[in-house]
Amino acid sequence: MILKTKFMTRNDCYTANRKITPKGIMIHATATPGVMAGDWFSRWNKSYKAGETNRQVCVHAFVDDKEAWQYLPWNHRGWHAGGSANDTHIGIEMCEPAGHSYTGGTMVGYDAQKQAKYFEAVYNNTVELAVKLCKEFGLTEKNIIDHSEGHKLGIASNHSDVAHWFPRHGKSMDTFREAVRKALARDKATDVVEPKPVTPAPPVDDNWVTYTVRKGDTLSKIAMKYDGISWMDIAEFNGLSNPNLIKVGQKLKIPVKVIQPSPYKVVRGDTLGSIAKKYGYTVDELAKHNGIKNPNLIRVGQIIRFPEKVVRQ
Repeated sequence: MILKTKFMTRNDCYTANRKITPKGIMIHATATPGVMAGDWFSRWNKSYKAGETNRQVCVHAFVDDKEAWQYLPWNHRGWHAGGSANDTHIGIEMCEPAGHSYTGGTMVGYDAQKQAKYFEAVYNNTVELAVKLCKEFGLTEKNIIDHSEGHKLGIASNHSDVAHWFPRHGKSMDTFREAVRKALARDKATDVVEPKPVTPAPPVDDNWVTYTVRKGDTLSKIAMKYDGISWMDIAEFNGLSNPNLIKVGQKLKIPVKVIQPSPYKVVRGDTLGSIAKKYGYTVDELAKHNGIKNPNLIRVGQIIRFPEKVVRQ
């Protein structure tokens, strides 16, 4: 899942700036066929007070088959439940595919077989986002409900979502919660205890690393292995009177050092990009070294390890 953020700063819900301590997650469905997650910004980033829209509504995030868009800070009070759940729950809207319409609260012309691939993708993306939020706010699958369940609990308005959609694909909120539970348990089992800082084995001296000359090597070829180092640097550092004369097995001192920062524990507000910039790496380097498939999705408490890096003295 790709999570993008763009706050609806024109929406009166955003400017009200009321904060909550999230106690749960409420899952909705848009009931607006064919309008995907990224399309809702232009629809809802408007002010009711200024006469720009006739609706007073805003939700934390929309999810479709390809990505999720966050439109409110997670701890911002949303206008999505039509009841007291606004004071406690993060609202997530699942986008519906095109090709059907509504009569009342009933889907008309919805082809479950044709939309099976889309549904599986948006369902899985929503599960992934719910797992992320559970980890971030200390929630469990038991804290997740849909709009219809919220109504039964007396904390939301009378809507049928997502019970009007999920059963068409053999799913329910119980299967959704179970998927979140399994993901949380799996991640907990694979979480790594933060290790003690490890200092890599030092080179021969803090001011160099040692390179053993191989067949076919020249000073120029050796220098190309180290960023910012020229053959002249190596020749001068080793006192070579004839830089064209080196032999196989000869030990050369390269004026660089190997560094490897201690593992880093992710805190709220971190991104992989900000961590990479802070420690002098690229996002790709950190993602590859840590086995992160989606660089846009890291979680609070996650341990980020750094690869060894050779730098010039």
